Amino acid sequence: MLSLPTTTASPSTPLHVLHSTDPPHKLLQSHPSLALLSNCRSPQTLRQIHSQIVKTGLHNSQFALSKLIEFCAVSPFGDLPYALLLFESIKHPNLLIWNTVIRGHSLSDSPSLAIQLFVRMVSTGIVPNCYTFPFILKSCARSGLANEGRQIHAHVLKLGLGSDAFVHTSLISVYAQNSDLESARLVFDKSSHRDAVSFTALITGYASKGLMDDAERLFDEMPTRDLISWNAMIAGFSRSGKYYEAVETFRKMQRIGISPNESTLVSVLSACAQSGRIDLGSWIHSWVDDKGMDSNLRILNALVDMYSKNGNLEKARFLFNSIQHKDVISWNVMIGGYNCMNYHREALELFRRMLKSPVMPNDITFLNVLPSCACLCALDLGKWIHSYIDKNLKNITSTALIGNDKAALSKLLVEEISEDGIGIANL
Repeated sequence: MLSLPTTTASPSTPLHVLHSTDPPHKLLQSHPSLALLSNCRSPQTLRQIHSQIVKTGLHNSQFALSKLIEFCAVSPFGDLPYALLLFESIKHPNLLIWNTVIRGHSLSDSPSLAIQLFVRMVSTGIVPNCYTFPFILKSCARSGLANEGRQIHAHVLKLGLGSDAFVHTSLISVYAQNSDLESARLVFDKSSHRDAVSFTALITGYASKGLMDDAERLFDEMPTRDLISWNAMIAGFSRSGKYYEAVETFRKMQRIGISPNESTLVSVLSACAQSGRIDLGSWIHSWVDDKGMDSNLRILNALVDMYSKNGNLEKARFLFNSIQHKDVISWNVMIGGYNCMNYHREALELFRRMLKSPVMPNDITFLNVLPSCACLCALDLGKWIHSYIDKNLKNITSTALIGNDKAALSKLLVEEISEDGIGIANL
C-alpha cells in the first residue's frame, strides 16, 4: 500500500526552477559536452562524457544533470543503474529530475521501483504534475498493482489533474490492464477528452478479456481511427480465436489505405496460422519482402509459424535458416511446427541443434519436444530434459501445462517414455 504524505504545495508549481547559478537553457543545450550524448553508444563513452561535464562545471546545473540522467534512464544506449547513481548524488533534485528517473524505471524491467521513487518524491514536499502521473500509472499497470493505481487516482483528483488528456488515458489503461473494466469505462465516460488514444486504451482492455463485442461497439463509435486502434481490434480477434474477424478487419484497414506495421502483420499472420489462410499469409510474405521488412525478427518468426502450421515445412525451414540472430521463439515455432506435423525425428534433431546454439530453451521448448520424445521412445533425452528442468527451470510454469507443475511434468516423462527407448545421439 502507498503512504502518500499530505502536501500543501500548489499543483501549479513550475515543472522546474533553475538555480541562479545555472546558465541559460539555450547555452546549455548547445554546450559541446551535452551535445556528445547524441553520439554516445557505450557505457565507457557515457562515463567519459560525465567526466567532461564535471570538468566543465556543468554538474552544478540541474538542467545539465537532467539531460545526462535522461540519457542514462531512457536511451537504448543508456544505463539505468548509473542514472540512479547520478540521481542519488543530487542533494535536492527538482521535479524535472524526479520525473526523468521515474520515467526510466517505469519503462524498465522493475517498474515497481518507479512507484517507490514517487513516494519518496512526494515525501520531500515536491508536488507531482501532469508529466509525473502517466509514468506512475504505467508502472502500476505493468506491475499489476491495482490498489496502488486507485490510490494514485485519488492523488490525481486531489491535485485537479483528472481532466488532463495524458493522465486520463493513463487512468483508463491502468484500470483496463488490471481487469477493472467497470472503473476504466467510468473514467472514459466522465472524460471530455475522448481521442483515439483513450478509445484504444479501453478497446485493448475489452479485447484482453475476450469481450470483442464490447470492443467492436466502442471501435465503431470512434470518430477517427488510427493504426493503433486497428491493431488493437485485429490482435483482440486473433487472441480470442476469431480468426475470420481478424482477417476481415485487416482487409477493411487495407481498403481505407492504412498501411500495416510490425504489430499488425504479426497478429494477422497468427490468425492465418490458426485458420489455414496460407493464401493471405503468402501475400503478406510478399508484401514484407517488397517493403524491406524481411529482416524483422518478429515478422520472420510469425511467418515460420504460419507456414509450419499450414504444413509447408520446407518453406518454414528455409525462412528459419535465413534468420541470422534467432531467439527462443524462432526455435520454438520451428520445433513446434515439426511436432505438429508429426515430424518427430526432425523436431528432436532441431532441438539438439538448439542446445548447441547460444539460445537457452524455455518451458515452451520442452512442451514442444516432449511429445516427440514419447513418440520416438527417446528415454535418454527424456531423462536429460528432466534433469535440465530440475537444474535450470525450477520455477517452470505455463498455462500450456493446464495446471500441471514440475512434478506432473516429471510424471509425464516417466509414464510416456518407454524404458527401452533410444537416446538423442541415435536420432
